[in-house]
Amino acid sequence: MRKILVINGSPKKESDTFLLTSAFISELKGDIEVINIIEKDIKPCTGCFRCMLSSEVKCFIDDYQNEILQKIINSDIIIYSFPLYFYSIPSHLKASWDRLLPLCNYSVFKVGDRYDHYTKLDLSKKKFVIISGAGLPDFSNNFKALEIICKNTFYTPLCIFVPKTPILHNDKAESITKPLLMKFKEAGREFNETLNLKQETIDELEKPMIDNETYMNIIKNHKLLSFLSFA
Repeated sequence: MRKILVINGSPKKESDTFLLTSAFISELKGDIEVINIIEKDIKPCTGCFRCMLSSEVKCFIDDYQNEILQKIINSDIIIYSFPLYFYSIPSHLKASWDRLLPLCNYSVFKVGDRYDHYTKLDLSKKKFVIISGAGLPDFSNNFKALEIICKNTFYTPLCIFVPKTPILHNDKAESITKPLLMKFKEAGREFNETLNLKQETIDELEKPMIDNETYMNIIKNHKLLSFLSFA
């Protein structure tokens, strides 16, 4: 049976982004474990690099991050779900990402036009999925910085970036939010069968629910504030 690790990087368990992730994973078959990062004791990386000089996949800071490292090792699919914070990653999740370093050796090799560290185990056989939602209207560079980070951190991750996600917690918007949630369920079924998604599927998931002008009017009239707390 597949082992599926879902890491919720939002400060809130029922965030708008996690609504999408919940729809996606509801169609996956396997042993699914969900971790809420905000609840865990994960300290910042100190940059000592002792982990890279060790043969063990273990951080010398003794906290929950070592459990996450072992769960990644033991999982076939790793799904990260989190909102976009200042065009990047929420700080508590970033602390965990910085401390993925024990997966790597100190030695470096060139891959394409960049350089990378050798890993202590073959991560290429694992599937990494990134699901991130943003409160901003959609524009070409919304997720650009995050996309670069994800693709430089993980082995060919499957990235799904969705704008205007606070709408998902607006009860009056069900006519436009429910179809998107159904698309995420359908995408989950596709991924369960193929361990991948067609580009046209990703395009449908990332398609804005409403146009920018309507969304901007909602923000201008402060109607978004009542459910922005679910980011």
